[in-house]
Amino acid sequence: MTQAVEPIWRQAISGAQILFVAFGATVLVPLLTGLNPSLALLGAGVGTLIFQACTRREVPIYLGSSFAFIAPVIYSVQTWGMPATLGALACASLFYYVAAALVKWRGVGLIHHLLPPVVIGPVVMVIGLGLAQVAVSMAMGRAGDKQILPPNEALAVAGIALLATMLTAIRARGLLKLVPILVGVGVGYVAAAALGMVDFGRVTSAAWLAIPEFGHPEFNPAAILFMIPVAIAPIVEHVGGILAIGSVVGKDYTESPGLHRTLLGDGLAVSVAGLFGGPPVTTYGEVTGAVMLTRNYNPVVMTWAAGFAIAMAFVGKFGALLASIPMPVMGGIMMLLFGSIAGIGLKTLMDARVDILNPRNLCIISVTLVSGIGGLGVHLGGFSLQGISLCGVLAVLLNLLLPQPRGAEARADVSDTQV
Repeated sequence: MTQAVEPIWRQAISGAQILFVAFGATVLVPLLTGLNPSLALLGAGVGTLIFQACTRREVPIYLGSSFAFIAPVIYSVQTWGMPATLGALACASLFYYVAAALVKWRGVGLIHHLLPPVVIGPVVMVIGLGLAQVAVSMAMGRAGDKQILPPNEALAVAGIALLATMLTAIRARGLLKLVPILVGVGVGYVAAAALGMVDFGRVTSAAWLAIPEFGHPEFNPAAILFMIPVAIAPIVEHVGGILAIGSVVGKDYTESPGLHRTLLGDGLAVSVAGLFGGPPVTTYGEVTGAVMLTRNYNPVVMTWAAGFAIAMAFVGKFGALLASIPMPVMGGIMMLLFGSIAGIGLKTLMDARVDILNPRNLCIISVTLVSGIGGLGVHLGGFSLQGISLCGVLAVLLNLLLPQPRGAEARADVSDTQV
């Protein structure tokens, strides 16, 4: 293959380009959840290397921060604190290991049977809409019940960041189209600085080289039980990502190195990122788009991207610059991001042609949406399941336990088992 003799300098440039494409989303998750952006870069870099070790470096995939965990992390930090949240994130990989074992044992079909579109669609919608109020509050300059910034100025900055992101996503071309979040944050930051919202003191006082402050995870059973079911959506996203990159490259990565290996690699990366103090990682559609655009299918490029991410994690001024981004900028981005995630859930139902008027499907979707968005909780002693986690469990159980409709209606459910 021509990729094998590609000059090292060109591999390095391609790797830097991949990191640039994934950068905005990778650091956005910690900025929204209160985690350390430098540790997010470190976790993404180390996680990608772990993934490559598990898959024999056959798949051109870069792992970045998972959006599916944004709302659960915010809730968990508010409920159990940051150390318990980090421990729960490290344990969220349990579902990855179970899925990898099931795929190795029974094949990919079993995952599709347990997690059909009628389950995944509403769960993903809940992930997007579950904390919509948080996005609106941040856009208005509020933290909880406290008004941090003038509401009109905060809304103006949030609107500018939101508009820049949308226009980039709609009208940009080439690689710029792959980084709308990065553009939105940059434009919003400049607007906030012009209004005096940015404190540059931490940036100027930060050292150029600094070891990130690692997290100290604690293992709280309630937080762990809350977080583990959240991994259902990223696992399905992972399967879709592997199929997508396979279609771009022209290889079936579910056969070689095997979906069980890719799931194991992603799960181990999630565990390590949580133990570091960073957000869980997942496959990135932006990177798949970049691979398709550049037609560079060499997995070594992802190794370079991982190395650059690890190096950037130790640049102190860079971490301080990210931490200085004002709240309304993030709020404006969140308004689009959370809605987009909900839209992906709706698209999952539409692509699979799930008949929403079918009584069985309607029961699963309705109960999942209301229990998740409404924050329904079940408490048994010291253990609890609520919100996104509980609705995920309910969706899987309802799909397994509810009887199929009789006669012609049963044919409407055929699409539920397809991906």
